[in-house]
Amino acid sequence: MAEIEVDLYEVLEVHRGASADEIRKAYRKAALVNHPDKVPEDERPAAEAKFINVQKAYEILSDDDKRHIYDTHGMSAFNGAGEPGMGGGMGGMPAGFEEMFAEMFSGGMGGMPGMGGMGGMGGMPGGGRPRRSPDEEQDYEVSLEELYKGKTVKFASTKNVICSLCKGKGGKEKATAKKCSTCDGHGLQEVITQMGQFLTKQTRPCSVCNGQGSFFSPKDKCKKCKGKRTIEEKKMLEIYIAPGSREGEKIVLEGEADQIPDRENGDIIFKLVQEEHEVFDRAGSDLRAAIDITLAEALTGFSRVVLKHLDGRGIEITHPAGKVLSTGQVLKVPGEGMPIKRSDSRGDLYLAVNVKFPDESWNPTPEMLAKLQELLPKPGPAIEATTVDEVEYDPNGNMDEFGARDAQGGSAWVDDDDEEPAQCAAQ
Repeated sequence: MAEIEVDLYEVLEVHRGASADEIRKAYRKAALVNHPDKVPEDERPAAEAKFINVQKAYEILSDDDKRHIYDTHGMSAFNGAGEPGMGGGMGGMPAGFEEMFAEMFSGGMGGMPGMGGMGGMGGMPGGGRPRRSPDEEQDYEVSLEELYKGKTVKFASTKNVICSLCKGKGGKEKATAKKCSTCDGHGLQEVITQMGQFLTKQTRPCSVCNGQGSFFSPKDKCKKCKGKRTIEEKKMLEIYIAPGSREGEKIVLEGEADQIPDRENGDIIFKLVQEEHEVFDRAGSDLRAAIDITLAEALTGFSRVVLKHLDGRGIEITHPAGKVLSTGQVLKVPGEGMPIKRSDSRGDLYLAVNVKFPDESWNPTPEMLAKLQELLPKPGPAIEATTVDEVEYDPNGNMDEFGARDAQGGSAWVDDDDEEPAQCAAQ
């Protein structure tokens, strides 16, 4: 079978000038779409091969040095002979490049999942570490209360594990797998498809061997896994969210991803996503909330619980009489913010004051109003001006209408910094 040249940019469906952020977003999208857990069981071999291709493409294109090598020399830089492994060296590369390349990858690309038919990048010489199965990443939504108090989550996970009967071989103990003649053992085959008026060449997992490169005859297949080498197994897992954890943090369950024969187990990675809270906003280890107080409390002081905290405690504030509070004023409560991980410290709580004035249902008597006028501060000196008739007014005016009736179409708002328009010279 001829060497299969795969365009890594096509694998991720990005253009060659794509930025690192565009490559990262494309990888996340492609990995989610092609994850083996997202397809029916009979489609998993094909999805797994595509998923590994996507992951390997990202491994190369997300690294500036590897991407430069690929852009300059193509896949031949990773396998000059076109067969799995380095084979006869870096054919066609400039002097000294082979040593530089070997140093860059620190003795091989072990630890990165293989590419199947993409040149066998997991088989580079000197690789001391076995390849890994793909990591499984997913978001985990968590409330602010859970981030404040901490939480232990137990859940059942169904994953693929290596068959205990055949030890991941796929066939009977003394049986030998046959090399797939359709793909010549590469696991991939080229398919010509038509898109509109054009014929395109695509690489897909081999339909005969399901992308494995070899297969057992029906009579030699393992009776337990039916030749698939792995079986499904349910396992109870547990994650611990420490108090003070933040959105974006990752919790890693090492070795708990799907198992693949001849590879180290990948990880399950949970990324914390904080749900929006109705009362509190968070910034680092600090918390912010708004509190409502009455006009009487703003003027005369108060002592009461103004807020229920994330752990259910009531936050009580005592504000002395004679210290007037106004809307927008902020009360800082030290040590009542979020816990700080790996310490006994906490952030601070910021309370934004909102003074609530009486609404239309308030109906004081003339005597009450007179007493208020007597108690409250008097207005400033009278404005000296010619007295005019008393004017009518709308108590529900809307500032959005300010300047809206300008016949010239200009805004009535004037910015003091705006330059005055030039005047036409007199003729």
